[in-house]
Amino acid sequence: MTAAANDVRDPRLPGRLLTLERDALIPLLRSRPDADFALPTAACPGWTVRDVLAHCSSALMRVVEGRFEAGVFSPESNDRDIAERAEWPTARVLDELESGMTDAGKVIAGRPDGALDGLALGEWVHAGDVRDTLGESGAYAGAALPHALALLARVTRERGHLRLHADLDDVDEPLQLGEPSGTRTPARFIGDAATLVRLYSGRSADHASYELVGAEAGELNLYR
Repeated sequence: MTAAANDVRDPRLPGRLLTLERDALIPLLRSRPDADFALPTAACPGWTVRDVLAHCSSALMRVVEGRFEAGVFSPESNDRDIAERAEWPTARVLDELESGMTDAGKVIAGRPDGALDGLALGEWVHAGDVRDTLGESGAYAGAALPHALALLARVTRERGHLRLHADLDDVDEPLQLGEPSGTRTPARFIGDAATLVRLYSGRSADHASYELVGAEAGELNLYR
């Protein structure tokens, strides 16, 4: 994916990412026993699987309903959203999550500034957190990966992130990330796509095999 490919926003990309992940994730979650939802997540200290899902569902419904009061998506706001759903049956949380993943894409696409595009990427990353905790395959990968990588490239460019050339073991074309006009020599990553996503989302890649030249791993983290 070249830098030029990132210049034009595809407003439907976040929605495609969400619906593809919905179709894979929701049936998986509905098949898991209740005890799995109480498991602690390594990626989100202090949050269980259920907490992560409640955060995801509430964030999407805020988008769908246009509820963006002051402090929205702050740690305090996130904790309140989770607390509001603490007494809900897990099935209700999953219903809300499915509805949000279905309906949020159209709202995100309607924002000409693309301000909410990164939220769809964050939702997909959280789905990876859940898969990782449950020991399921496809964490930070799966059928929606091409859409996630395209959105990652776009988000890193929009945020003026450092330039990076990624040669991915499991993707045919190299990926160009970050601001292409920066003066710093581009960093280079060699490894699989899931590890790249882990680095950009601040998740642990301690046991992964990869090569990163020209940058420290922490510099890639979009959420620091």
